Amino acid sequence: MAHATTREEDIKVGRNGFIILLIVTFAEVGIALIGNGHLIEGLSLPKMIMIPVMIALSLYKAYYITSIFMHLGSEVKPFIATVILPMLLFIWAIIAFLWEGSAWFNNQEYVNKKNQEQVDPKGEATEGATGMLMNANEAPKQVRFE
Repeated sequence: MAHATTREEDIKVGRNGFIILLIVTFAEVGIALIGNGHLIEGLSLPKMIMIPVMIALSLYKAYYITSIFMHLGSEVKPFIATVILPMLLFIWAIIAFLWEGSAWFNNQEYVNKKNQEQVDPKGEATEGATGMLMNANEAPKQVRFE
């Protein structure tokens, strides 16, 4: 549980927290601007380096805010687990929805491309159109249903 502090100690914790979060935020913005070549022309960082560093800095800020300002750092371990585990499930859900949305978007592009192909009213494929399973010139000209 949290212990009692004086007003001066609280002000010191708040001031130190503000300075730490300010420095980390400036580092994130600086990495983003320099890494994408906005500040110095011709200088850009590889995405494989920039993205993990940005994620690490953001996770540090989240940890610092929850442990100091939300007083989670001074709580017992089971209570911390009841806060952290649902948050991890929420992050997993966001990743899953983004993954599924990306797959749907890619499939939609494929469907739109197929919808733009022209087919004559008799069902014969026109020049340049292809079937799903075989080329247009290999497809039968008539289909009978009995």
